[in-house]
Amino acid sequence: MNNLKLRLIVMNFLEFAVWGAYLTCMGNYLGKAGMGAEISWFYAIQGIVSIFMPTIMGIVADKWIQPQRLLGICHLLAGAAMISLFFMGMNAEAAGVLPNKAAFITIYTLSVAFYMPTLALSNTAAFTILKDYGMDTVKDFPPIRVFGTVGFIATMWFVNCATLDNGSFFFTLAENAGKFQYTHMQFLVSGILSVVLFCYCFTLPQCKLVPKPAQSLAESFGLDAFRLFKTKKMALFFIFSALLGMSLQVTNGYATPFLTSFKGSADAAMANSFGANNATMLISLSQIAEALCILLIPFFLKRYGIKVVMLIAMFAWVFRFGFFGLGNPAMPGVLLFVGSCLVYGVAFDFFNVSGGLFVDKECDPKIKASAQGLFMLMTNGLGATIGTLAAGKIIDYFCVWNDAGYLVSRAPGGWQTAWFIFAGFALVVAVLFMILFKYKHVREE
Repeated sequence: MNNLKLRLIVMNFLEFAVWGAYLTCMGNYLGKAGMGAEISWFYAIQGIVSIFMPTIMGIVADKWIQPQRLLGICHLLAGAAMISLFFMGMNAEAAGVLPNKAAFITIYTLSVAFYMPTLALSNTAAFTILKDYGMDTVKDFPPIRVFGTVGFIATMWFVNCATLDNGSFFFTLAENAGKFQYTHMQFLVSGILSVVLFCYCFTLPQCKLVPKPAQSLAESFGLDAFRLFKTKKMALFFIFSALLGMSLQVTNGYATPFLTSFKGSADAAMANSFGANNATMLISLSQIAEALCILLIPFFLKRYGIKVVMLIAMFAWVFRFGFFGLGNPAMPGVLLFVGSCLVYGVAFDFFNVSGGLFVDKECDPKIKASAQGLFMLMTNGLGATIGTLAAGKIIDYFCVWNDAGYLVSRAPGGWQTAWFIFAGFALVVAVLFMILFKYKHVREE
């Protein structure tokens, strides 16, 4: 049994290591590659494909291909596309030109389209394997899943420090333009890990397909869950899920370009600071906090209830953005950046976990799976897509990419203004949720 858990730990580690290689540092490369204005679209694409690709692959896994095998196939296709991005970047750099924007975005879209379904497929494979071997998914899965976050952090640290300079490979925390967090090498790391996971998936125990009752097309795509909007409480919940989801990808796309912009500061203390030169590693504190905050959720849910926990998450987003607006990478301002990363764990986990539990508790068992899909659609699909594109417009209004490849304020205080706008939006959402969403918690003794 321990060997089986170890195998699933490796699967989860690689699953999220693939994502961590580029998700938080891609913006730095895109700015230098002439695609800074499209950063918001790169992150919005993840939301767009999340609206339909996980469902389509879920149907395939239910009917035709075992989930662990489909997980591997998806990673092979996603990894091949990532490696293609690496070659596009390398060839463009060698020729002294910028990568073809249309081709780059197209290949990136293909990669993300096959990667995003793997988040659900990896869970499906793990749940099925654990059940087949008589284990308790509620008890045994969380310790396995936390290694996914460890994998995400590990590759963030790797691309932050890994450097290729004049043909020499080494690790450094010092400033160096050859760090993978600034270059197309981050896509190669992601692609190689995807290919490794493709091979690994075919060594996992089989998840035999189980015949299921015939479903209508609407049921297969989870469209029957939309009738939940007829209930005021559920309608408000899903609307606020979308509004809060608008915050989810903003810092993934823009936190590292923001921190890296301080490298161009006239203040030597800021330009040479650890945070400015190791933005990816500093932001990894967010993922560390995320892993730790998972442990706090049962206590808060039992004591305060779902509404309060979700409200805490909403106010945490206010602090997440506000601290970015107030801080700087030199002491003591960097402590505000650290604080922003720490509250991210509360902002992300408290809402996603408590929201999922709310859906599970309030919905008819016949449509629970569809309702969970609707929750993900509203947050990571619709909400994240709209929010990321809107954030991109705001940042493009206040900031501009300079000749040195830094996303800097057009006028003094531009970055700060953008962060305060995001914080103000999160505050309005939190206050409206507190007033409009009615839910009485019965405290458990």
